[in-house]
Amino acid sequence: MAAVSMDGAALCNNLALRKAARYLGAAYDKALAPVGLRGTQFSILQKLSAHGETTITGLAEVIAMDRTTMASNLKPLAREGLVTIESSAVDRRARIVTLTPEGLSRVQEALPLWRAVQARFEETFGDADAARLRASLGAVLETGFEPWAE
Repeated sequence: MAAVSMDGAALCNNLALRKAARYLGAAYDKALAPVGLRGTQFSILQKLSAHGETTITGLAEVIAMDRTTMASNLKPLAREGLVTIESSAVDRRARIVTLTPEGLSRVQEALPLWRAVQARFEETFGDADAARLRASLGAVLETGFEPWAE
């Protein structure tokens, strides 16, 4: 069997992105652990606090996640009473996600922890570089791939 060239691995955008995502994700998870949240859960709750109730599909689009994965991520938040998930009165097939008062309280409790790890990253990586990184990663979402299209 032929070995895969190391040059290919070194140039792999997917691998580089996933390595960085795991590294930063672990830092955010560690910072948020005292309030019982992971980074993804905090992002979901934060988006709900900013945008109010929304459908699972709408929330998945805002977070850039497929609907099935979003639904799986919402289950523990619902079990903890941080969100409610109910059928839409307008379209019974749609499920509406709402942040509960306990969920809002948890976001507010987590916010200083998130701000601290955010500031530490920006201080270490550089404010300008962090802003360029966010802009570049945002641009990735505009490349025309449709990973969750059915």
